[in-house]
Amino acid sequence: MEDEFHELTDRVRTELRSPQDLIAYERLLGLARKNSPAGREELARMLVAVERPLWAREIAAFILGCAGDKRAFETLVLLLNYRDPVRCATAAYALARLGDPRTARAAAALATNPLRTAYALHPVRLLAELRAPQSVPALIATLERLLTPHNPYWRVALACVEGLGALGDRRAVPALTAAVAHPRLAAAAAASLARLGVHEDAVAEDGAEGDGAKAVGGPGDGQDHGAYGRAGRGAGRAPGAERGAGPGGGEGLPH
Repeated sequence: MEDEFHELTDRVRTELRSPQDLIAYERLLGLARKNSPAGREELARMLVAVERPLWAREIAAFILGCAGDKRAFETLVLLLNYRDPVRCATAAYALARLGDPRTARAAAALATNPLRTAYALHPVRLLAELRAPQSVPALIATLERLLTPHNPYWRVALACVEGLGALGDRRAVPALTAAVAHPRLAAAAAASLARLGVHEDAVAEDGAEGDGAKAVGGPGDGQDHGAYGRAGRGAGRAPGAERGAGPGGGEGLPH
């Protein structure tokens, strides 16, 4: 957690706009270092207080989430569906450590919602990390929906393929076999199938690598190009998931 927390606080420091912001920022860091029940109470109050800046709520939710305090759940889920991939990655890290049974259901709902596919990368990766009962069905459903020609969200599909291989559930074999037909997914799908005991020659015999295969996606999809966690941070932003962020955006955190 220490490295992730330092990355979060270093990023947030660039968002400070006034001396008052700096004072509030230093107080948050002090509460994090103290790690006391009284400090966590103050952080929890910050999550529901009006007119708190987004960066302050993000830090408070991250601290509480990593401490297993379920009061952070709602804020972290909102951040998991945020327009900025780096905030999604931070929220996913904390949610994976929160230990709240609602987390997998929320991540599955975000991953499988066709209107939120642009923000599904981190929910998909979180589902694979959680290894919850919802994980495999949600990843299969999301992958099958994305196996269409010219789908712009091929990185989300790739995360599904990799997650299903890591989870090792043979219910994923049909979807992974279909994914082999898509050039951008083929290598990862074959590797995931091999982890499930299904090898490339068997896939070829089933005709999954037909001559008419078309690639999934295009050259850009607005997704985080890195691995889940720190490697994924700093990627380009996807359009509007916060309130007022533009057409199609969901309701995000108030500023």
